[in-house]
Amino acid sequence: MQIVRDLVALRDAVAALRAEGDAIALVPTMGALHAGHMALIEEGKARAGAVVASIFVNPTQFGPNEDLDAYPRREASDARMLEHAGCRLLWAPAVEEMYPEGFATSIRVGGLAERLDGESRPGHFDAVATVVAKLFHQVRPDLALFGEKDYQQLAVIRRLVRDLDIAIEIVGVPTQRDDDGLALSSRNAYLTEEERAAARALPRALGEAAAALARGEPVGKTLALARRRLAEAGFDPIDYVALCDAHTLRPVTRLSGEARLLAAARMGRARLIDNLPVVPD
Repeated sequence: MQIVRDLVALRDAVAALRAEGDAIALVPTMGALHAGHMALIEEGKARAGAVVASIFVNPTQFGPNEDLDAYPRREASDARMLEHAGCRLLWAPAVEEMYPEGFATSIRVGGLAERLDGESRPGHFDAVATVVAKLFHQVRPDLALFGEKDYQQLAVIRRLVRDLDIAIEIVGVPTQRDDDGLALSSRNAYLTEEERAAARALPRALGEAAAALARGEPVGKTLALARRRLAEAGFDPIDYVALCDAHTLRPVTRLSGEARLLAAARMGRARLIDNLPVVPD
């Protein structure tokens, strides 16, 4: 696996892959890789001849009180994982390469980016949309893969691609979970043993709520119960527990079609997010 850190080397490396005649898949990451990321690599290999991964801890998507400095960075072990998984190229630029002096451009996706995490983390999705657009233009893949755990991010990127006519297929890959049901996340490393045990209440509460909603239980009552379950487990604060349209992320007050149940809450140092599909029985 080749590792490149500047745009000239990246373009040469991508051109060499492109000359082989196969499609190129991109897996954008912020590193601290786990089995969820490897599922993206495997799906990319199934759909394309070559997989390119990126590792870039994007400083602009972290708020002033968030965990930029503490965010886990382990490029050497990440690179070994990627090479073992069959990734052909790793794009690992420095901040100065991505945001050179004088950088002044931002992309804003309105509507669905303003809800849920958009309310809890102002400016977050502007930063995500901007860096992902840069990655798309730098690598120019045929398809890009993102995990459904970050469901709102996936929806924002799909809207970005549609609105800007970017000729890239966006593939969502189902959330990967540990044996205890907790969605795999780099931030799970922040949890103590006791917090990890308590955090299992998040997938349990969402699973119970999704089943109740599918049976036709009232939306407001079901969401309130899920919030209470999280509070009892020790989550604080609970940013949201919401039922939304699966495509627009507008709030749903009566289940009549495909929806998504989403939640974000903090356990100790870790802000955890999760979601489940909900379809009426």
